[in-house]
Amino acid sequence: QVQLVESGGGLARPGGSLRLSCAASRPISGIGIMGWYRQAPQKQRELVAIISNLGSTEYVDAVKGRFTISGDNTKNVVYLQMNSLKPEDTAVYYCYALDKGTYWGRGTQVTVSS
Repeated sequence: QVQLVESGGGLARPGGSLRLSCAASRPISGIGIMGWYRQAPQKQRELVAIISNLGSTEYVDAVKGRFTISGDNTKNVVYLQMNSLKPEDTAVYYCYALDKGTYWGRGTQVTVSS
């Protein structure tokens, strides 16, 4: 099993930046895939970005060129750097891990508004 705790959400203005962190309860180098999903009000949860334990990454088209997912094996943390934020990025962001099971954090709210 793995426990995931997100942090770093908050309020940002359009064009601004936020960095989300996801702290894992065990070494992320041993977790096959980690990533971020988001869920906006009255919408389904959608994939934002994933990173494998080999470092390969994938992004949903809506965030390509603006968001960057990365991992720090020394801290067992996965980050989501979000730049050029748009109001449509407003959502609860959930950390996700896939490793002999699916694990979720409790989520962190991101609000982009002027």
